[in-house]
Amino acid sequence: MINFNVPPFVGNEMEYIRQAIAAEKICGDGGFTRRCNEWMEQHFKARKVLLTTSCTHALEMAALLADIKEGDEVILPSYTFVSTGDAFALRGAKLVFVDIRPDTMNIDEKLIEAAITDRTRAIAVVHYAGVACEMDTIMEIARRHHLLVVEDAAQGVNAFYKGRALGTIGDFGCYSFHETKNYSMGEGGALLINREQDVERAEIIREKGTNRSKFFRGQIDKYTWVDIGSSYLPSDMNAAYLYAQLEHADEINDRRLAVWHQYDEGLRPLRDAGLIEQPFVPEGCVHNAHMYYIKAKDLEERTRLLAFLKQRGILSVFHYIPLHSAPAGQKIGRFFGEDRYTTKESERLARLPMYYSITDEDVRTVIDGIYAFYGRKAEG
Repeated sequence: MINFNVPPFVGNEMEYIRQAIAAEKICGDGGFTRRCNEWMEQHFKARKVLLTTSCTHALEMAALLADIKEGDEVILPSYTFVSTGDAFALRGAKLVFVDIRPDTMNIDEKLIEAAITDRTRAIAVVHYAGVACEMDTIMEIARRHHLLVVEDAAQGVNAFYKGRALGTIGDFGCYSFHETKNYSMGEGGALLINREQDVERAEIIREKGTNRSKFFRGQIDKYTWVDIGSSYLPSDMNAAYLYAQLEHADEINDRRLAVWHQYDEGLRPLRDAGLIEQPFVPEGCVHNAHMYYIKAKDLEERTRLLAFLKQRGILSVFHYIPLHSAPAGQKIGRFFGEDRYTTKESERLARLPMYYSITDEDVRTVIDGIYAFYGRKAEG
């Protein structure tokens, strides 16, 4: 059986967890948490990074920092995970879904401005598959209309847009370190704060609304409840697991890119024959090989393809059900304009097995299986 995902493991994880336990501080903001924060600040040139319990919680913190309130509107793609919508809906916002580009599966930047109303407060972009949205255009629109931009970069850790790390371009960036991501701590995430005026409040929100962080830095003699917040700090044992992988970030990234290119080159003849579509990476975007997907002709063909691969011991999966078609999405959101691509493209997309430890032989087996489905023989 070729699994769809296997969480990354580089070898030092258990030793670092042991060190975290030996330090007798396994709660939040221990030594490994600080190392992870500092590593990301240095490598991605982020103003401030705070490790969180999940990307979901990073998004919730971003919504709090953006002061989203009842009746506000947030523009976002419908083709995303529920957390992108939940974070703002929890603050009482109305979700305004905008169609995606069929080439990248990202929000169509050309449709955003028309969706803005006097209630719009923020734009939430999602960098699908670690490929950047067209951020120059989006940031220009946001600044003209005095809107905040939240980057859901759950899939975009160590990916770049015109030389800038995803998550560092908007006002807030949100990372995921779930077990399915390139770098993992089991469950976890990070909030990137890109405006200096938001740093102190972000620390307070993350510490249940208290100024506890200032207390531990010796800036105050006691801490107290000063704002709303929640418990968004991960255990230092989780951070220890992640830090082992951040130390090998380039190695993990290089291996995933090698797998991505093996798929891309191996399946190109099927694309040239008009049988499938492959991912598109725009100029100026450096992706992180978070996933490799293909697009079948339609939903019926994709369903047969996934079943065919499963019979051969290959676990390939589809991805999001568009939020605007879900019961909660219909209740708390609306789709702006025409759904030309969101539903149609989501029904065609199939994700292939992709993880750090997958072997070249297994990748070849997946490629051979796809050729067999289309009645072709793989080349080479």
